[in-house]
Amino acid sequence: MNAANNLGFTPSRLGASLKQGRTFNIVVLVPDITNPYFSPVVRSMERTANLRGYSVLLGDTQDTPEREQSYAKMVQSKQADGIIINSQRLPFDLNFNTTIPPLVSVSELVENEDIYRVGVDNVAIGKLATSHLLELGHKRIAVISGTKNLQSCNDRLQGYKLALQQANISYDPNLVYYAEYSPETGAQVAKQLVTDFPDISAIFSFGDLMSIGILHMLSKLGFKVPQQISVISVDNISQAPFCNPPLTTVAQPMDQIGELSMTTLIDLIEKKAPQNKLSLLPHFLVCRESTGPFIARK
Repeated sequence: MNAANNLGFTPSRLGASLKQGRTFNIVVLVPDITNPYFSPVVRSMERTANLRGYSVLLGDTQDTPEREQSYAKMVQSKQADGIIINSQRLPFDLNFNTTIPPLVSVSELVENEDIYRVGVDNVAIGKLATSHLLELGHKRIAVISGTKNLQSCNDRLQGYKLALQQANISYDPNLVYYAEYSPETGAQVAKQLVTDFPDISAIFSFGDLMSIGILHMLSKLGFKVPQQISVISVDNISQAPFCNPPLTTVAQPMDQIGELSMTTLIDLIEKKAPQNKLSLLPHFLVCRESTGPFIARK
């Protein structure tokens, strides 16, 4: 081996694959590659994989079961060793004879206690964001959620309700609106919201990407943020500090989510079963200039 090293010999990954029965490829699925939430998550996954000698095959599923299943077949056909999914759906047809290959569920967690899952406590996130607005004196707090089918959104809404309940404020379902995670739909829904309920003093948006559109629309309609309407959000994407005004948001530890999910998957592949099947990472409030004390309108 010393002679080989002196000659500049580099071990072949193909040779290692044949010897160990692995491809050293990992499939990572994201529902929307244009969503900036996923950029640091995937970057951290890839960095972690490379340090362990694996390559990442990234699949943009456009949040469709068909595309998820298509990419999952790469694992079933032994073209990849494992898969990370950002979806509540398992991309495999399960029956009594099905063996699930190494798999980790991230962010939008699969409701299956047998699956390894890495994410955050979205109920606590919803409660924290709402409590911040309540502490500032806001009582008429509207919600702009992602789509109803997302468990993370349902959990954040539960946290919102809990915070209102603890403040002895009745929950009003009419103040909850739904949108896709995009600036365009955020803007459209914000316009409808302030038309329907001009008395609201704060908006809790369930995603920074929507909040970009919300802030733009409020400014366009002549509302001053936060003097007339406060806006709080979730994620802390890289654009959040550069919004106008800079966005107050509950930060998710995106780098940690990427690192831990990839470490967990590779440990599964290498038969080093991790202890915790559910890992919820810490979140924290980032106060910027889009939230402020309640000021009664004249």
